[in-house]
Amino acid sequence: MQILRAANYKVMPWKNGMGATTEIAISPDCATVDDFDWRVSMAQVSFDGAFSSFPGIDRTLLILEGEGITLNVSERTFCFDRQSVHSFPGDQPTSAILTNGPIVDLNVMSRRGIVRHAVQRIKILSPQVFSASPCRLLFVERGTLTARSDATTETLAERDTLLIDAHTSAVTIDSETPADLISISFW
Repeated sequence: MQILRAANYKVMPWKNGMGATTEIAISPDCATVDDFDWRVSMAQVSFDGAFSSFPGIDRTLLILEGEGITLNVSERTFCFDRQSVHSFPGDQPTSAILTNGPIVDLNVMSRRGIVRHAVQRIKILSPQVFSASPCRLLFVERGTLTARSDATTETLAERDTLLIDAHTSAVTIDSETPADLISISFW
């Protein structure tokens, strides 16, 4: 298992230049925002406006901080809050209106026809076992988690990410206090 520490994430401008994004992971490792197979990032959205266009990309968005956002995707409107998970085509015109001030979102993207993804919020109240599918990222939304695989034990802080792939045996995730995890699977 590979630990991606929040302190080491890469910050870069949005593709449309209207803000900054924090890249958590990208595949392949040498990919750019124009040629990745999949990508996971966070962004602070501080004002209403257009989202970057990502031709051929499917996107899923979750709110990590803030009250909510209304997305207009090709003239269809979606209102969501911190409990929601919303997927949409990244190549359709998309604009956002903030509900009540800035938000921080988690953005999961995959190249249509090459990779698919699934995103799930999980509350960790007791030990849970995760396997690769063949690639899975476990993002700590809130709290501190312990990850165990074979003889390895690691502590994950808030916003750290655990990457498990086909070469990783099952990983057990646990926490001494309730914690929130976002599971992202790519296949």
